[in-house]
Amino acid sequence: VQLQASGGGLVQAGDSLRLSCAASGSTFRSYTMSWFRQAPGKEREFVAAIRRNGGHTYYSASVKGRFTISRDNAKNSVYLQMGSLAPEDTATYYCAASRSEILSSLQYFTSYNYWGQGTLVTVSS
Repeated sequence: VQLQASGGGLVQAGDSLRLSCAASGSTFRSYTMSWFRQAPGKEREFVAAIRRNGGHTYYSASVKGRFTISRDNAKNSVYLQMGSLAPEDTATYYCAASRSEILSSLQYFTSYNYWGQGTLVTVSS
């Protein structure tokens, strides 16, 4: 599976932004899809995950209520709708695919089999 993230950019605090991740291959629907982010000088952190059929979603405490993850298996794509953006959301955002659906494992980047190249989101105050 190859993943291509897009949609990043420079926005102001309070704005919204939608990230997209397009996957190649016919097995997209077999993977749990997630978004991670990494700010300069910080470790990569889990943002959100969505199970294979899109029926269950999970969020980190820092984005819950502001971000929404969704997927379209017909289009081999996963999305991250980000709202009420704040400067602390500034990071490179990565999409990732995992064969696991175990909730306790999804927050760890080692659980993922494939990664996109990242798209930079910068939020100015």
